[in-house]
Amino acid sequence: MFRATYMTAWRVLLQLFHDPRTLGLLWLVPTLLLVLLRYMYDNQRPLFDVIGPQLLVIFPFVTMFLVTSVTTLRERTRGTLERLLTTPMTKLSFIVGYALAFGLMATIQIGLISLVAFAWLGLNMAGPAWLVACTALVVAVLGVGLGLFVSAFARTEFQAVQFMPAFIFPQFLLCGLLVARDNMADWLRWLSDIFPLTYAVEAVKELSAHSTITDTLQKDLLILGCWLVGALVVASLTLRRRSE
Repeated sequence: MFRATYMTAWRVLLQLFHDPRTLGLLWLVPTLLLVLLRYMYDNQRPLFDVIGPQLLVIFPFVTMFLVTSVTTLRERTRGTLERLLTTPMTKLSFIVGYALAFGLMATIQIGLISLVAFAWLGLNMAGPAWLVACTALVVAVLGVGLGLFVSAFARTEFQAVQFMPAFIFPQFLLCGLLVARDNMADWLRWLSDIFPLTYAVEAVKELSAHSTITDTLQKDLLILGCWLVGALVVASLTLRRRSE
């Protein structure tokens, strides 16, 4: 199992490192967007300190979801996945291998964006930067799990991209970034309680305001962890093994 997991992760990493456009999307685009945001609010630094941490977890979530869904769809449409599942490789090895590969990419991505945000842009938060980065990493790997899941329902790369409005945009609108959840209609607030991005945004808000780990932060991280495990388990159920 460990060898199969390692080989899966290594194969995915080789594919990613041979695709400069994907590397640019993962590593450069989120960082450049945060830089752009910083200078948009050049005369309103307190506002950047409020919005910046929230986007620091949203950007990796979106990019990892997009790249994972498209990459996994290629595996499905080219028959690579079916061939792999005719071997002794288990579904768990495949899912964990993908999670490790994209988790490494997400670690590099978040390390870069965090370095730029805190060292160059001067993002000001009460909580420790390492805990912010760890929270962003959990959310990014959650994006990987959801990307693995939705790839089962697409037939083309364009269809995979089309899932973004269904899976990402509602979360973006209702997570509390644009409008405080307390000011939403009751049914919208109840709907936002379902979405994992809501707890990611709430977690970084807690880190922005408090230098210690609060009960709310612990609750948010626990819910995000449950979402992460659940997403990977559900994604594994979309893998169908063929014996012929």
